[in-house]
Amino acid sequence: MSRILLDECVPRRFRRELPDLPVSHVRDEDWTGQRNGVLLRLMREAGFAILITVDRNLAYQQNVAAAGIAVIVLHARGNRTIDLVPLVPALRAALADATPGQVIRVGV
Repeated sequence: MSRILLDECVPRRFRRELPDLPVSHVRDEDWTGQRNGVLLRLMREAGFAILITVDRNLAYQQNVAAAGIAVIVLHARGNRTIDLVPLVPALRAALADATPGQVIRVGV
C-alpha cells in the first residue's frame, strides 16, 4: 500500500481509524503551515502517494495531475474525527482505487 498523508485540516487522531495502513500526518512530518503546492512537492519527494484532506478547494487551486499525487477529499459536516468516521468505509474503497493525479471525493 502506498504511503498516505493526512492534511493539516484532518485531525491527527483520525489515523487511528486506519491502523492497518501507512498513514502519517502533516505534523508528524514537520510540514505544518506549508502551502498546498509546496506540500504536494514535499510529499512526492518523501515517497507519499495519497493526500487525504477536507479542503474542497485544493483540487481547484493545484495541478494535482502534475503533482503525481492522488488526493482524496472528505466531504463531511465538519472536520472533527466524529464527523469523519462514518466516511471510513468509502475512504478505504477510494484508497484501493486511487491513482496518481486523481482527485476522489468521498461523502458527496
